[in-house]
Amino acid sequence: MPDHPPLYIGLMSGTSMDGIDAALVDFAKPDNPRLIDCISLPYDADLQAQLHRLCAQSSNEIELMGYADQAVAQAFSHTITQLLQRNQLGTSDIVAVGSHGQTIRHAPSALLPFTLQIGDPHTLAALSGIDVIADFRRKDMALGGQGAPLVPAFHASVFCDTQQQQNRAVVNIGGIANITYLPSGAESQAQILGFDTGPGNRLMDAWITRHLGKPFDENGQWAKTGSVDSDLLAQLMHHDYLHQPFPKSTGREVFHLDWLDAQLREVQNLTQNAAIAPENVQRTLLEFTVQSIALHLQQLGKTQAHNTTYQGVEEVYVCGGGALNGLLMQRLSEIGQQQKVSPYRVFSTQALGVDPNVVEAMAFAWLAYAFKQRIPGNVPSVTGASRPAILGAWFPSQ
Repeated sequence: MPDHPPLYIGLMSGTSMDGIDAALVDFAKPDNPRLIDCISLPYDADLQAQLHRLCAQSSNEIELMGYADQAVAQAFSHTITQLLQRNQLGTSDIVAVGSHGQTIRHAPSALLPFTLQIGDPHTLAALSGIDVIADFRRKDMALGGQGAPLVPAFHASVFCDTQQQQNRAVVNIGGIANITYLPSGAESQAQILGFDTGPGNRLMDAWITRHLGKPFDENGQWAKTGSVDSDLLAQLMHHDYLHQPFPKSTGREVFHLDWLDAQLREVQNLTQNAAIAPENVQRTLLEFTVQSIALHLQQLGKTQAHNTTYQGVEEVYVCGGGALNGLLMQRLSEIGQQQKVSPYRVFSTQALGVDPNVVEAMAFAWLAYAFKQRIPGNVPSVTGASRPAILGAWFPSQ
């Protein structure tokens, strides 16, 4: 028997590229992992700017990627050190680190599909002195899957209860939003659905940064000063991705400021109206996130797949940064209650005992645990992979 509980660290930096979340998780009870602590540290401004550059084609990309690969690993290691010191732990107390890395490209629909995360796990293992499990997405893609979303397996492990009486959806609203559908009485992971719904906070964050120099719209305060532009909202909701069947995944390669600028020009050309006020654009972007999520929640009530007829969603649990945006949560709840068929109630995952800020970081601690225990980390009904698979690769510290 071990002298101490099996502790893992999960590292996550999402499409918003605002910083690093690190979760310290106790897996003594695998079906009920216990969060011990979580910290969030911002990226250095110069590194953040370089990461944003890497998300679009530019000159000298290989040199820039090589530098950023090492810099992200160093930032991850620093975050681990801070977390350990705060909890008076040593490196020997941690079984492994599950590192998502920083996604700079995700192209599941390319001629030869690929995904790319940086934050060199060799360097991270050497600097931290802890074994690292990383590179979680590419095995799923090698098996014909989207490589995303990966959190549904963790959601199923933590939030799905075979005794639950309600159909649940877990909605993670980070830079990109995604849904995990957990039907009541699900007897296997094959009955679980999940996919990216479209933009989460990414467009709102980019728009407020451009106009006010702020990294995000705290609690939707700026959006509250504006109003929804119906023409712009209709234009955004016309995006092909929203109407594609799942499995599917997307990223900032699709939903970005240049795309938004093109939509604004298109609306102005069609309506011959003056330019939309920036605060009205912000409010419309928030509504776009809410409406695109609600659209997919409605679609779940009309789905037949994997020998299962899905009867709609009754409870929605929100995690990620979007759970802290009061206006976004209010609108998602209002739309849910207005549904004539399958109305749903909206909660934070805090109602299930998990802080909404740390769900994704906990998920990558769980994926490291799953790798060590030889538990499949993907859900083929979610990603479209040909079979379940052990995800990740091991990078020893010694």
